[in-house]
Amino acid sequence: MSKLDVKKLKPTAGYILVKPAEKEKQTTSGIILAVDDSEKPQYGQVLAVGANTHDDGLEIKAPAKVGDKVLYKKWGGNDVNIDEIEYQFLKFEDILAIIK
Repeated sequence: MSKLDVKKLKPTAGYILVKPAEKEKQTTSGIILAVDDSEKPQYGQVLAVGANTHDDGLEIKAPAKVGDKVLYKKWGGNDVNIDEIEYQFLKFEDILAIIK
């Protein structure tokens, strides 16, 4: 198999692919912070959306579309590292809000 390309990934039904925002490296007052891996951002941009899914005969539609910025659960999703960037595959129910 060749190297993974994020543009070729299509989430399965009920999942959304998100590129998390970069960690804050500077405060609003200009103080530079050390970047550590303990706190990951809980928001990012939707790159791809899987098909709608069904539960007990009801259709569950994707809560966001490609290009939306979303806020998601802290412990939700599955990490996938591609070219040193950590992407998130999130279930539809892991999306908490669309950021306007």
